[in-house]
Amino acid sequence: MTEQRYVVATIRPWNIVQYRATISKLPGKWHLITKPEQLTLARLSKFRPRFIFFPHWSYAVPKQIVERFECVCFHETDVPYGRGGSPIQNLIERGHKKTFVTALRMVEEMDAGPIYARRPLSLTGLAEEIYIRAAGIVSEMIEDIAMKKPHPVPQKGRSIVFKRRSPKQSKIPSAARSLADLYDHIRMLDADEYPHAYLEHGGLRFEFTRPALRTGRIEANVSITPVSKRGEKR
Repeated sequence: MTEQRYVVATIRPWNIVQYRATISKLPGKWHLITKPEQLTLARLSKFRPRFIFFPHWSYAVPKQIVERFECVCFHETDVPYGRGGSPIQNLIERGHKKTFVTALRMVEEMDAGPIYARRPLSLTGLAEEIYIRAAGIVSEMIEDIAMKKPHPVPQKGRSIVFKRRSPKQSKIPSAARSLADLYDHIRMLDADEYPHAYLEHGGLRFEFTRPALRTGRIEANVSITPVSKRGEKR
């Protein structure tokens, strides 16, 4: 019997750690891709993977690859609710305390493919903590899909599409409704995915990380850097 082959394409350190610790040790032959230029039709055709898994990839996948191979992406909402960009941040901003990691068959329309599986995901903690937690869940889902090869089922319900956050949206609102809302704004940006929550004053930029919500106050780390007249850090 021919050994099954699989590819994992990811750019984030938390997913790479999971690949090396658990996924690469699963039955079959596994290959890791961490750069978009490595994801080519010629290379994949030579390797002939049964599945290509895309945990936290963040790049467009060429149409010919999606059509030729069974490509599986992962999205941190209960789709069709929350298709689109910045799912964790959009969910926290809307007051959600928990969500799902959904494994989808990749199709041309973003996050619209049929579903292999869902697993619950807590939205507590800093953004990086959530991503690390999600990476562990995704690792388990990859194992399950690779071993059981389930047939994905179409999405049901009304589609709600999220917009990807822009860098300017990291700026702390001038009128935060509460300390809890301000804490959520800081924590949901505390990862290497978006600019950290910030304020600008007197030619300086104040970036906030590692927030802790205390009784009547927020404690956080602050990084202060000069800002040019165009609003760019020097």
